[in-house]
Amino acid sequence: MDAQGRGRAGDDNVDPADQWVFDPNTGNYELRLDPAGQAADRPAGRKAPGSRRDRKNPADRGGDSDTRPLPTQRDRRGEARDGGAREPRTGGRAERRAASRGTTSAMASGAASRRRPKPKKSGKKKALYWTSGVLGFVLVAAATTAYVIYQQLDGNIKKVDVGINNDAVSDGPVNLLVIGTDARDGKGNTGYGDAGSVGHADTTILMHISKDRTNATALSIPRDLITDIPNCPTKQKDGAVKNVPGEQQVRFNTSLGQEGRDPGCTWRTVEKLTGLKINHFMMADFNAVKELSDAVDGVEVCAAKNINDPKSHLHLTAGRHTVKGEQALAFVRTRHAIGYGSDLDRIKMQQQFIGSLIRKLKSSAFSSPSKLLDVAQAATKALTVDTGIGTASKLMDFGGDLKKVNLNKITFATVPVLDNPQDPATVILDKAKAAPLFRMVQADHALAKGKKKGAKAPVRKAPAELVRVDVFNGGGPFGAAQETVDWLQNSKAARLSTNAGNAPQKVAKTVLEYAPDQADQAATLADWMGLSKSALKKSAQNAGDRVPMKLTLGKDFQGAGEPIDAPTETPDGVQNVNADDKNVCAK
Repeated sequence: MDAQGRGRAGDDNVDPADQWVFDPNTGNYELRLDPAGQAADRPAGRKAPGSRRDRKNPADRGGDSDTRPLPTQRDRRGEARDGGAREPRTGGRAERRAASRGTTSAMASGAASRRRPKPKKSGKKKALYWTSGVLGFVLVAAATTAYVIYQQLDGNIKKVDVGINNDAVSDGPVNLLVIGTDARDGKGNTGYGDAGSVGHADTTILMHISKDRTNATALSIPRDLITDIPNCPTKQKDGAVKNVPGEQQVRFNTSLGQEGRDPGCTWRTVEKLTGLKINHFMMADFNAVKELSDAVDGVEVCAAKNINDPKSHLHLTAGRHTVKGEQALAFVRTRHAIGYGSDLDRIKMQQQFIGSLIRKLKSSAFSSPSKLLDVAQAATKALTVDTGIGTASKLMDFGGDLKKVNLNKITFATVPVLDNPQDPATVILDKAKAAPLFRMVQADHALAKGKKKGAKAPVRKAPAELVRVDVFNGGGPFGAAQETVDWLQNSKAARLSTNAGNAPQKVAKTVLEYAPDQADQAATLADWMGLSKSALKKSAQNAGDRVPMKLTLGKDFQGAGEPIDAPTETPDGVQNVNADDKNVCAK
């Protein structure tokens, strides 16, 4: 307004709210001093309609005459200067703008014109996103954050070029390596013993998400597992690549930090151990646990007994507690006051904590956008990732690709191990249990167990000496049929097995053909060979005495004694717990 109380030219009835315009390209509201873009649409050198030049020379406007009545000049009390009755104001910009939107009647009645804001997503919709890793998940929870926040989050994320640059989103199964390092330097990481540690693979979880995104398996790898570490190319600060030589039969946790190894070395070690191809990695330190647990206002945990661990400084009474900050870190580090005091017992604590954190993130309708931002900030500051997911937007895409996995289809399991007879402080791989477990994960089979509809009737199996079978090579390597016959006769005492040579045609899948009266023999052989129901082909008529079954080895044959098909049930003796299980307590 000018000193006389009259509106300045061009500012009649301008509602300040109309100067904020939503930009769909950025997702933000922007301040525009020219309402509805009028200034931008006005030709250069042309005055606004209703200006003095336009009123003096209507003909100069090329027929674009303005027939609206001139606004009545008013005094500072708002009365007409000629003393006439006060009339409603007309012809203001706000009214003309409202008329262009078809709302003249609303303006005539005195209603204020305001732009309708874009509907906001509820807090629950923002929060119900899943990333295969806990740290990635919380980033997805903040997916509605403004573009400027993306730039802030990008600045938080640390990246390591491991020489493998996979796309953020994959059409196939996804394997995410989550590494918790015990580095003692940096913010929040001091005061925990072993000062100056370069950081080893202290906690390692391989998160496998199935191709159809219906299930996920989180495999914890014990840090004290004796294994082989392959050669590892590492990129130095000057851009040069240094090849760190591999080592045989050493602790798994030395795959990171020792001899200058980076997360790419742990990546390659896990691939060699499990046979699974990794897509991405995320690495976090001690401080990540503290800041994340603070950002979500604590994580509920359970203790089956009183816990007093002087090493980790965890002191809990039996029952349920909400832990955060230093207490949350103490919970995931403790081991001396639970179970047998081993790293395997600590893994169970970590699985309980992560499962509870996931449940809270998926069920909590965060109270405000600022709370979502706190979680996203905490997660990105804690992360070191590969270049394939090295920006906030890539992490969002990665997490969004995995959000379909239901909580009750996420299973934590521990790679099965045995005590090392050479060193009681370490463990070795239990190959008899680990091999079918790895095969099961490779085949995208869920470890999560559904409800059993009822006990199945036991299947009658024939003794080894009655199993009669001809073995054909229909796609396996040269000598596969003879190798299988030797294994059946020498390892299983199946003396009636015979090498029948090459099959008439190649097949992709191994097939066992049998007659109804050979069902017991087929059950025995299928159990030995690890054949699924789809590999069994029963004929309509009985075969009679001394007629052999027909086993055709396909391209899926991997060697005598190796299961043809991956199991569909979690192998016996493999420790596992569902992420949806709220009754897990530390013992």
